Amino acid sequence: MIGAGVFAAFSPAAAAVLPAGTGIALLIALAVAAVVAYGNATSSAQLAAQYPASGGTYVYGRERLGPWWGYVAGWGFVVGKTASCAAMALTFAAYAAPAGWERPVAALAVVALAAVNYRGVTRTARLARWIVVVVLLALAVTVAVALATGSPDVARLRADDAAAGAAGAGVLGGPAGWYGMLQAAGLLFFAFAGYARVATLGEEVRDPSRTIPRAIVGALGGAVVVYAVVAVTLLAVLGLAGTAASPTPLAEAVAASPWAGAVVRVGAAAASLGALLALIAGVGRTTLAMAREGDLPRPLAVVHPRFRVPHRAEVAVALVVVVLVLTVDLRGAIGFSSFGVLVYYAVANLAAWTQATPHRRYPRALQVVGLAGCVVLCATLPVAAVLAGVGVLAVGLLLRWARVRRRATT
Repeated sequence: MIGAGVFAAFSPAAAAVLPAGTGIALLIALAVAAVVAYGNATSSAQLAAQYPASGGTYVYGRERLGPWWGYVAGWGFVVGKTASCAAMALTFAAYAAPAGWERPVAALAVVALAAVNYRGVTRTARLARWIVVVVLLALAVTVAVALATGSPDVARLRADDAAAGAAGAGVLGGPAGWYGMLQAAGLLFFAFAGYARVATLGEEVRDPSRTIPRAIVGALGGAVVVYAVVAVTLLAVLGLAGTAASPTPLAEAVAASPWAGAVVRVGAAAASLGALLALIAGVGRTTLAMAREGDLPRPLAVVHPRFRVPHRAEVAVALVVVVLVLTVDLRGAIGFSSFGVLVYYAVANLAAWTQATPHRRYPRALQVVGLAGCVVLCATLPVAAVLAGVGVLAVGLLLRWARVRRRATT
């Protein structure tokens, strides 16, 4: 969760709020995304404790709701997160590669991190810890320099109403402001979605019924604090309009200090690698679970006899991502990925709702909050992302229907 989203998500989210809102509306959007994420996280944690197996909500949906529900979750996760892998690789290359070499460098990053995952989750976790340390240090330096050199002003949190044509309309600027705020929340949700990958590793950690719930809730809490500090800093230094105008708002916030700009570049590159590392691991495990059930080609279900990882699934995911980074422009991948992941968590909340008392850790009200939030944020994402998401989901359902029909007639 402390990955590339902190460097990339605030600009499009601010742009969604800008036409009829203020900086406070962006903070409200962040809070909404965090509340929905918390509802989803508690559902995932509760389900992971009962079903500590690779596959996450794909497994939970099958166990609690039936194979079709599990398939919807798994398909949404694999498709959306495969696109996110490519987006993270391209984000890394944008910060780390010389002009003209972005795509080859992105492909090389995918191959390198897939090789790390191939060697097992212990090495994956070790590298992830180092990456998180680098990113947190970079963010701490960025916040400190921005506040020291960027002339911060808390009044900027309520500014930009006049510039947005919403003077006197309040924090959200009327109905359009509510829609923009919810759309911003959906885009910011993209940055919180990392706890899903924790749940997919149920077969590879010690004492999963205790470890996974603690890891999910603790990681989400830490990420919320970091994102809130960064958001307030950006709004105090740049304002809502300035945050929306720059594709690299953190770099813009420390523009007065060249060395701090270099720190932001290093932090963004490390964050992108960290997100890509976790994404490849999570997509590979969900692919493994779907292949075991025949919802994806069964040869992908093989686990390496020495490293105990789904090596064929991870190689397949890496190959698809390499093709994407070499051929496709994925600037709109955040919205598309958010749609797929929100569908995934909607199924998780439904599955958690059905759990019996002995397996319940959280009240059902949290599942209601999570499910309602997923539906609303899905519906208010950018129209292109919603249409693409619905189309790809429909294709996946048709493919499974064809496979089920073929099995029934043979």
